[in-house]
Amino acid sequence: MTSVRRKLLLDALKVFDVAVMFVAFALSTILVWGGNHSVSIADFFAMRVKVGNLFILLGLTLLWHALFFVFGLYDSHRLSQRSAEAIDIVKATSLGSFFLFGVSRMFHIRMASSVFLLVFWGLGITMLVVSRLVLRYVLVQTRLRGRNLRDMLIVGTNARAIEFADRIQASPELGYRIIGFADRDWTGMEELRRRGYSVACDLEQLPGFFRANVVDEVVIALPMRSFHDDASRIANLCEEQGILFRVLSSIFNLKMARSRAEDLEGESLLTHYTGAAQGWPLLAKRILDFSLALMMLIVASPVMVMVAILIKLTSPGPVLFTQSRIGHNKRKFSIYKFRTMVVDAEKKMQHLEHLNEVSGPVFKIKNDPRITPLGRVLRKTSIDELPQLFNVLKGDMSLVGPRPLPVRDYEGFSEDWHRRRFSVRPGITCLWQVYGRNNIPFETWMELDMQYIDEWSFMLDLKILARTIPTVLKGVGAA
Repeated sequence: MTSVRRKLLLDALKVFDVAVMFVAFALSTILVWGGNHSVSIADFFAMRVKVGNLFILLGLTLLWHALFFVFGLYDSHRLSQRSAEAIDIVKATSLGSFFLFGVSRMFHIRMASSVFLLVFWGLGITMLVVSRLVLRYVLVQTRLRGRNLRDMLIVGTNARAIEFADRIQASPELGYRIIGFADRDWTGMEELRRRGYSVACDLEQLPGFFRANVVDEVVIALPMRSFHDDASRIANLCEEQGILFRVLSSIFNLKMARSRAEDLEGESLLTHYTGAAQGWPLLAKRILDFSLALMMLIVASPVMVMVAILIKLTSPGPVLFTQSRIGHNKRKFSIYKFRTMVVDAEKKMQHLEHLNEVSGPVFKIKNDPRITPLGRVLRKTSIDELPQLFNVLKGDMSLVGPRPLPVRDYEGFSEDWHRRRFSVRPGITCLWQVYGRNNIPFETWMELDMQYIDEWSFMLDLKILARTIPTVLKGVGAA
């Protein structure tokens, strides 16, 4: 597709998106206010001919366009997933609706009620997502018919380059045509030719090849350690001629880490991470943590007051037990629990080490003599952990995440892969709790933590929270 044609289609898409939002606005007005006789048709049109309202409408239109641009809805989505584009639409529409809510309150626009905004938000998202899905379908069908294709040159002929080419060839809907590979002659070329691929030129001939051929994109798949100078020269060459180039992100051959491109003060960075990336999912997790923790504290406050009184009446010492724990990225914080042991329990621990009943560096014994009679009940019911909701409010912990361990246990770790559990915020409950707690061995516990980190999603947190309730009620694995 030529740049002029692409620009025309992009401009048409921008106009279409604004039109969709106007249609959603009109439909919302009809659905919400159509049967409401307190607002007449005359009032409806009178409100819209006011100069102030026209300026507000114009401002919101510009804002909507800016939000769609900021969230990348006008970038090329050839390589992105449908779900990713739908999520961007939800983000942009939600933020736009929030601004519309603020404007309606500021200028006292009666028709922009909470119900109206909710209907508008839902219709806007639905119509935009459906329209983008239809557009994607049309583009895919166009590419499958051999049109709107982009010519790609792959620099490098190693196994990663061939594997990447195989994936591109297996996805014709992406609309790429591999015009060949560029590399110096070496023994691995035979495998390339055996797979049906051809070498377009060697690395020294690239400038001439670019001048004489159509090349829409270049993918650099050279080993960075031994070909850094070549890769840098090729990147500069692409920059000079305005050719889009990509670099395979797996330059370190990492097994679990995912990657994303970022910009930091003008510097382009390739970020590798495990678990959840920063952004809206973690913000949603934090909002859920804070909201539920606050509600649970309010509901449980009578029980907590009663427990505090019972602890004071049944054993000498403070109500709360505080201990230094290892948190996110190994930051230390003080965890709060109802005291279930005698005051000098930590000092007595060294005399009980030989009675430890669990594997690994953690310390647990079933009939710990340091636990008070009331403490056994509190532990069995997990009521002793209620004060950790304050840790959640402070942000030291999450409702769901790997359990925070004492400094003593952390110093006993023998494998570095165990320490990946500290790459996320610790939690009150996790997979370990719902799968048996103290009844499972240490290695399995660590593997469950890794599974949680690698498979994390907002829905996974909700599932774990739901499964924690019956586990707590049954007292499974509590000690």
